[in-house]
Amino acid sequence: MFSDSHTRSVVDWRTIFLNDFWFKFFGTSAFMSLFFWAYLFLLKNPAFPVTTIPLTVVDQWIGFAPLALIPYLSLWIYCSLPVTLMPTRARLLNFGFWIGAMCLLALSIFYWLPNAVPAANIDWAQYPGVAFLKGVDAAGNACPSLHVASAVYSSFWLYWLMWEVRLGWCAQSIQMLWCVAILYSTMATKQHVSLDVLAGTVLGIVFALSSRWVDRKLQPVPWAGACTVLFCRRDKFF
Repeated sequence: MFSDSHTRSVVDWRTIFLNDFWFKFFGTSAFMSLFFWAYLFLLKNPAFPVTTIPLTVVDQWIGFAPLALIPYLSLWIYCSLPVTLMPTRARLLNFGFWIGAMCLLALSIFYWLPNAVPAANIDWAQYPGVAFLKGVDAAGNACPSLHVASAVYSSFWLYWLMWEVRLGWCAQSIQMLWCVAILYSTMATKQHVSLDVLAGTVLGIVFALSSRWVDRKLQPVPWAGACTVLFCRRDKFF
């Protein structure tokens, strides 16, 4: 067997969290501020007639749940987690580039094809928290759901990064369930309908896998040293 010195070293997640902390903090804050400015501008100033997204049978199954507001709002914490686990600035910039491109594509759709979910027959005044959300983020900019796309994109990245720092299935299960809760909350708060969620899921998967393809090119080839040892000493193994 070859020694551990030839395997890829595992860096503790706390070390990665503190690495480039302020760059990650201010970069994430600037990105979210810029995104919200563009998102809310398009929401309040549609350039073309707004199309209503139709309901499906799934929307009949999922009723309104006021407590779903909690996982809905937790997206902003969830999306920040992959950033905290990013070990190098090059990989962080790649992550940011692709999620930025994803948001830009969705915003382009919202500009050229503005859309909204059907009005729900609910007295929002009885639910102050959800009413506040409706006042800030109205029912427009619905499909594809960027809330869903961002959660799915982040979930894929958390899966990859958490394995790198050897966070096992317990942590992985929590982050996956968190993602599912966010997806559910978009319909349970009546911010989105099932077609929005489906489109957002596809969007998140496509951009996550595209970003991962580039990310692999930014990393050293794992086990390269070990493979060299095995090749050079094959006579000792056979």
